[in-house]
Amino acid sequence: MRKYLFIIVTFICLLSACDSTEQSSQNISSSESDPVNEPTEALPENVPSEKEQNNAEQTESLPELTVNYIDVGQGDATLFQFSDKEKQYTILYDVGDWQGNEVVSFLKKENVNFIDLVIISHPHADHIGQLDKVMDNVEVGEVWMSGNTANTNLYQTVMQAILNSNTDYDEPRAGESYDVGLMEIEILHPNELSGGLNEDSLSLRLTYGNISFVFTGDAYKEQERQIMQRIDDLEADFLQLGHHGSNTSSDPAFLDHVDPTYAIYSAGVGNSYGHPHNEIVQLILNKGINLLGTDVHGTITVHTDGKDYEVFTEKEGKVEKGYDDPTKSEKEPSKSDPVDVDCININTANMEELMEITQIGEARAKDIINLRPFQFVDELTKINGISDARLDEIKQQGKACVGGE
Repeated sequence: MRKYLFIIVTFICLLSACDSTEQSSQNISSSESDPVNEPTEALPENVPSEKEQNNAEQTESLPELTVNYIDVGQGDATLFQFSDKEKQYTILYDVGDWQGNEVVSFLKKENVNFIDLVIISHPHADHIGQLDKVMDNVEVGEVWMSGNTANTNLYQTVMQAILNSNTDYDEPRAGESYDVGLMEIEILHPNELSGGLNEDSLSLRLTYGNISFVFTGDAYKEQERQIMQRIDDLEADFLQLGHHGSNTSSDPAFLDHVDPTYAIYSAGVGNSYGHPHNEIVQLILNKGINLLGTDVHGTITVHTDGKDYEVFTEKEGKVEKGYDDPTKSEKEPSKSDPVDVDCININTANMEELMEITQIGEARAKDIINLRPFQFVDELTKINGISDARLDEIKQQGKACVGGE
């Protein structure tokens, strides 16, 4: 299942000298772990729809599946845990932002020491960011990625971690289906790569009994329409909103096609992107869909036996309004905020802020967002059109800086 690994090895070696040997193939496997702890805050259950009632009649109860939409700030990470007879299965979809360590902490708290499958939607820092840390602390059986590469130190570090392990690797495509214990995983997107990291987000539906979960990473509305064209029946009980609740995703027709009972987004409190956008929040609420977000509710947990489910939240709260202006943050100043207001952190700034830096226009700002994180301002020469002379002008201006770990 390591069909594209040599291409990735070559790519990494072109960027930095490395000695790589082919790793032995390993199929999805399992290991035992202690039961997860249940959160204490429970949400009221909805009256079951006719579809849910029919499904309940058709399916025998399965061992409990626990799904944790982990609060990782401005990033994504969702953990699935269930058993099949004496085997314990663990699946992780995305692994949080590079500046944090929330995923490893959560895995340790839940006594997870083996992950059967890690699925990375796309190689942006807020989705792939903690994979090397996870692999340093937990044994991983297999990793799935879209196949797109990123010219960042973080991407190289992550891929080297995969190469140095016994982890299997694959790049599944739309139309493929896999069974992991009692769970079925259908690949929804991409059919083929376009080269756009968000656009090619590895999207899928996970089904356990008659309960389904849909994830689309940071895919845009156009990709949602492509998924609808390929798949007639896309219904799911839970939908993770694309791109952290951004208005670039969640096409109304796509929402109708999935017809979820719950929509969940993952976003950081007061993030600079203005996620979730208010028009998406209002769209979800107007459709009568239950809306939960990690910025308001903390970690969100679902327990299901394949017939019925319960939803728990770490914190009490209600999402009633998003941000009207996606280019500005409503975050209150804190002690952790930079003292120098003229310093623009190229690893966290939004497009409008980046364009305040000399020599940075809209196209280069987009490239910075796609290629970050950066360890040094000098790495801006990776951006097309930024020569050493232009880098000197940027540094002389004194606005560009880096932050984080």
